[in-house]
Amino acid sequence: MKRLILLLPLAIFLGIALFLYRGLFLDPSELPSALIGKPFPAFSLPAVQGGKTITQADLQGKPALVNVWATWCVACRVEHPVLNKLAAVGVNIYGVNYKDDNAAAQKWLVEFHDPYQLNINDERGSLGLDLGVYGAPETFFVDKAGIIRHKFVGVIDERVWREQLAPLYQELVDEGVQ
Repeated sequence: MKRLILLLPLAIFLGIALFLYRGLFLDPSELPSALIGKPFPAFSLPAVQGGKTITQADLQGKPALVNVWATWCVACRVEHPVLNKLAAVGVNIYGVNYKDDNAAAQKWLVEFHDPYQLNINDERGSLGLDLGVYGAPETFFVDKAGIIRHKFVGVIDERVWREQLAPLYQELVDEGVQ
């Protein structure tokens, strides 16, 4: 009996090690979201440019990507040229400028071009909190009715778009046409 008690710490350690080892093989771009299949959260926030107030109703009507970005986000700088290319070929993209200085965001959009049809100023991070954002960049796929259908965490580069995300977006577009 005393021997079994001595082995208990080793068994606990091995269980924890196995659990942590499994985490090494998880894909961070596949973080689950409780919002999949649910309406985009209600909000009323100013636009990054123009001072207009934007609400969730403004995101309805056609399928879109809702991209959470910030000027302090190094990965967003890598992703931004791809978003510009996608917008140029007709992909509907809305932006959520997350926990950022609005003047810096406006400067960024002038310097690196603006791929967003609408760009929401979420300076306090309230919309990001409602969306369950872990950080930037994160992108939500929203159908024409404003329902969140997919979430992608990380940089959208050309390979990721072509191999993973373009088919998901096309599916939303095809559903919107029917």
